[in-house]
Amino acid sequence: MSSPTNAPATAALAELSRLAQDAFVARLEGIFEHSPWIAERAWRAGPFASIDALHAAMCRVVDTADPKDQLALICAHPELAGKEAEAGTLTTASTGEQRGAGLDQCSKEELQRLRQLNKDYRARFGFPFVIAVKGLTRHQIMDRVEARLANDRDTEFRTCLAEIGKIARFRLDALFDQAG
Repeated sequence: MSSPTNAPATAALAELSRLAQDAFVARLEGIFEHSPWIAERAWRAGPFASIDALHAAMCRVVDTADPKDQLALICAHPELAGKEAEAGTLTTASTGEQRGAGLDQCSKEELQRLRQLNKDYRARFGFPFVIAVKGLTRHQIMDRVEARLANDRDTEFRTCLAEIGKIARFRLDALFDQAG
């Protein structure tokens, strides 16, 4: 959890808040996977007194976005241990997150199971499974995919957006060195 009295984070947020929109967007690149439009629109809500305020502004942008933009945001996320991971084309943040969850250590059978779950999920909902993997094991992740396959599309759509919000918070904490 971030501390509102953390002087380095407060100074960094003040500096961020003073940036022109294009520099602000560049500084927050990667907070929301391949979706600079979120930082672009959140910039107007500055200045930001805390990481919580910045995160809330960015999440408000997502929550009030057109459903087509929300779907594009979900689809910007890579499948877990999918083609991008295999090809080494994941973003730095996604690579670290997936590695942290042990997805790079899947056995052949686990990889087969996860890829089948990814395929089943995409076939059912039309978008990739998204979850904030921090603190989860690869086995917990696979169990969550399986459990979420029982949901309806609207529930999954909202769940993916909520998970993206969690991912963004972890990334903001890392950016401002506030991970707790």
